[in-house]
Amino acid sequence: MITASLRIRLPEDAWVAEVSRSFPSATFRLLSGVRTGDRAVELGEVVAENPRKVSGAIATHPSIEAHERLAVTDDRSLSKYETIETALYEFVESASLPPEFPIVVRAGWYELDFTGTRDEFDGLRAMLEDANLRYELQSLVEADETATLLTDRQRATLEAALREGYFEVPRECTLDTVAGTLGVDESTVSGVLRRGQAKLVKWHLTGADGDRLD
Repeated sequence: MITASLRIRLPEDAWVAEVSRSFPSATFRLLSGVRTGDRAVELGEVVAENPRKVSGAIATHPSIEAHERLAVTDDRSLSKYETIETALYEFVESASLPPEFPIVVRAGWYELDFTGTRDEFDGLRAMLEDANLRYELQSLVEADETATLLTDRQRATLEAALREGYFEVPRECTLDTVAGTLGVDESTVSGVLRRGQAKLVKWHLTGADGDRLD
């Protein structure tokens, strides 16, 4: 199996491309979505310095038929909305390798993660090229190459840190947040993260997997 991360340039006239280019420092996360006929209902989060302003731009965009702000804080907004744009779902349905939620958008680019076989991934790249969609491969990992690279603890800690936004720029949580998620102390999380990251970097740059001590 392959796990891959891609950046795909959004069509210039897509509503999320227009809004994200207007707020280039904001991060848009499509947490879930479903197409219903010629509409799509989506749950989306915005992380920004002024989330109300960004949320307002989404709500007033011509492609948004209905918008409900569910929650807002100083740096993020959560909304449910209905859009007449369904190109993403047409792409998902035709792709040999559907993307995984959440789907991130920054400054006119989709950031997507995929998991599947080599043949499925090759089919996805062929589809992107046939559609003349600009894309960048951010990472690609063969599962059989890394299955024994990390300990279970290192993998669980890295996955928790990723989910909570610890690796985002700027960072969206602290080590204490990750520690609370895992039910351990902060110093333990710090050590496990450093060792796990060191193994991944060493493997990526040299192909050496090192030992598996936690």
